[in-house]
Amino acid sequence: MKTIELTQVEHEISVGDVCGDIKPTVTEDCIFLQDGKPIGFFIKQMPDKACKLANLANHELRSDNVPKTAMVRASGVEQFSCIIGGVPPKPHMRRPYPSISSVHQKKSAHNFIKAMILLARESEKLIAEHLPEQYARQKEIFDGIDDKWKVGSMFTSSISNYNISAPFHRDTANIKETVNVIITKRKNSTGGNLCVPDYNATIDQCDNSILVYPAWRNVHGVTPILPTHDGGYRNSLVFYPLQAFINA
Repeated sequence: MKTIELTQVEHEISVGDVCGDIKPTVTEDCIFLQDGKPIGFFIKQMPDKACKLANLANHELRSDNVPKTAMVRASGVEQFSCIIGGVPPKPHMRRPYPSISSVHQKKSAHNFIKAMILLARESEKLIAEHLPEQYARQKEIFDGIDDKWKVGSMFTSSISNYNISAPFHRDTANIKETVNVIITKRKNSTGGNLCVPDYNATIDQCDNSILVYPAWRNVHGVTPILPTHDGGYRNSLVFYPLQAFINA
């Protein structure tokens, strides 16, 4: 697999800025290096088993089996999200303690949850293969996290974002020195690519691709998602590790 050395560039983008329509600059399988050290990777087409699990999770999410949180509609495009696994404390909502997503209580969502947990494990195999030092480090961190808070063995939580283009942000609640996983399912749509302005890099989020990246490290955003036909969409299946669950 080719390597890409990420080089810092100057830019004027801040947290909260809307991500524009930027064309992908990373479209091939690669490992990302910073100062010669591997920190992430992109694979355009996952192995067959992971693709099948992603297809199942995507199908279940889009059905009525899984409760979702509806978002503000943009130009009539349906938008929603769904969180599984650990939910951090939210004192402003009178919940000063961590909990498991209420989606787990919905019996009809169990096939979706099972597919996502198996997909997390397949993602971990790819991390072990392509980022062995990162895999060992993240597994060591998770030795101190109770199993009930784990999605797979390297993440605490998962969110599926359907047709949602996130403005520029940094995942500050994540455990430092860890990586996120972003798996993309899409049909009849353009855009929805991940932009990291610190490196002037925009990663193609094609169907059945996987991006592994330390989302706590840099500001990043998602380019606009534009359906090309009725029913077109882009769905991201994301796994991430939250600091709130260490010693929870």
